[in-house]
Amino acid sequence: MGPKAKKSARKKKITKAERLKQLQEEEERRQKEEEETRVKHEKEEMERLERQRVEREKWHQLEAKDLERRNEELEELYLLEECFPEAEKLKQDTRLLSQWNHYIQCDGSPDPSVSPEINTFISLWKEETNETLEEVIAKSKLVLNLIEKLRLLLLQTPSYDLEDKAIIQYQGSILELQELLHLKFNVATERLLRQASTLADLDSGNMEKVIQDENVTVYVWANLKKNPRYRSVRFSETQIRFEIPRILATSGIAIRLLHTHYDHATPLRPVSASLQGHTATVTHFVKDEVQKGEAEISKELQEEYKQQECESVSVYEEETKVEEQGDTEVQMSFVQEESEATKCELEMKLLSEAVFAAQLLLIENANEKPCFCEDNEVDLCQFTTLGGVYHLDIFELPPQCKPMKGWMIVEILKEGLQKYIYPPESTEDFETENAFPPIEVTLEVQENVIFFEDPMVARWDAEGKHWQTDGISNVLYQSEERLITFSLETFGPVTLIQDTHINMPFQSWELRPLDVNKVLLTVTTVFTEIQIQIKENLCMLASVKVDNKKHSSTLEGRWMTPISFILALKETGLNIFPTGHSHFYVVINRKEPLVEIKAYRQLALLTSAFAFGWSKWNVECGSKKVIVKNVTP
Repeated sequence: MGPKAKKSARKKKITKAERLKQLQEEEERRQKEEEETRVKHEKEEMERLERQRVEREKWHQLEAKDLERRNEELEELYLLEECFPEAEKLKQDTRLLSQWNHYIQCDGSPDPSVSPEINTFISLWKEETNETLEEVIAKSKLVLNLIEKLRLLLLQTPSYDLEDKAIIQYQGSILELQELLHLKFNVATERLLRQASTLADLDSGNMEKVIQDENVTVYVWANLKKNPRYRSVRFSETQIRFEIPRILATSGIAIRLLHTHYDHATPLRPVSASLQGHTATVTHFVKDEVQKGEAEISKELQEEYKQQECESVSVYEEETKVEEQGDTEVQMSFVQEESEATKCELEMKLLSEAVFAAQLLLIENANEKPCFCEDNEVDLCQFTTLGGVYHLDIFELPPQCKPMKGWMIVEILKEGLQKYIYPPESTEDFETENAFPPIEVTLEVQENVIFFEDPMVARWDAEGKHWQTDGISNVLYQSEERLITFSLETFGPVTLIQDTHINMPFQSWELRPLDVNKVLLTVTTVFTEIQIQIKENLCMLASVKVDNKKHSSTLEGRWMTPISFILALKETGLNIFPTGHSHFYVVINRKEPLVEIKAYRQLALLTSAFAFGWSKWNVECGSKKVIVKNVTP
């Protein structure tokens, strides 16, 4: 065996002093590290606090700037929102000016808003009983103008300026004028039919007459020969045609088609009671404030006057007294000016509150859907009459005039023109079951009316005072020829109707500035694209596209007031204006009325500088927010 390895030297034992020294060094190193960490942390904390301080200062500066900007914007907003009562004040002045202009014209036409004048006009016209159809049609232009003025007075005058007495007066005058105008057409038709034998056609032996005007077209046919084989009545140079049954072809009757391009059959819509009540409440509330303010101003004025009077009495010197009286007069004048300014401010507040209340209620939706009792009754909130009214009447032929020794002798019936009842109330005397078949009628559709779908035909129910769709069959619409053919069980007023909301909801809209106080509104629907120019308080139809094709309209290039423009568009079938009942018939994106009216106001204020358009996010943001697309033009 080899030699054994030497044992490794033993590890040197650490003394207590060395151990303490080592522990002390470790403690010092630990304390040093902690101190360095603390200093570093304090430095970082100080840097963080400094950054926060700087950020807070910057934020405060931004807040101060934003507050300053916001105050400036609020001042500008208050200044701009003064435009609304000022605009309403301007409208009031315009209405007063129109009355004055009518007064100074002295053209002999009555002022329809003045009850004695319109009543005198109606009474004098009733006394004229020997007018021809041509004379009645010529006079109807004035009558229609008076009716339109009254209608615009009811629609354009704000509810807070329209008293119940005035509403009853205007609506009563409208009804009287409408009834009198229709009566005049009947009287003139009777006079024409008494002379039918002298106006008979040489070929057919029957009388035919057509009178056309911009507002009315009259077609009259008198069956003088009573030929049973002459059962197709067609007016020359027109497409108007009637297929009459044998019993009418052999009877002494006359057929009249009175096509009025207006609708006087549909009852007038009543003014909303809720609108009147709400605006009246606001008006009375603010009027109380005005009266209270005037009382306070008057009290201050009296106290100021008494104080100045006491001071003037206490002065004995004449010159000083004169000077103080002059100062008193100046101060009194200043107080009076201040009171006038305060009164004017309160009056503008009254007007502003009333305008806002009226605008707010205009966009509120109705709570209940209108109820219609009859099964076939036309819902006039869902459908609109278009193209006027076709008054189809069958009259008994009156006694004909006869020449005798250079005179024309005619028997005038006391009861006047009598309607021929078809079918008669009792049919027991007639052997054939189908002796009274429906009468086939072909009518021409008015040229300036647009139908986006085939129109429906409705007849007037005189007893129920509403339009109905029963009693009409075999409806055929030829869009290219603009003819509509249908079978009618009994004669009476008929009209064409179309869905009111056919162009709703919109696919898009855009509001783009053209100039100062002049913008272009573009509305795109499923069937059409409509461009409307708006300049100050006037509107004009710029262009219409139907199925992406240019469509010419008689309204293009004509500046009108907003209410007149809306009515004109509706009458041509271009209805893009929802009503308070529209939400029952079409899906809408409901917004809170207060939010909506404020958004409209801001758009109106900014639209001269910015372009706005529809946004798809407006549907997603809820009822308390409005999102529109904004583009700087």
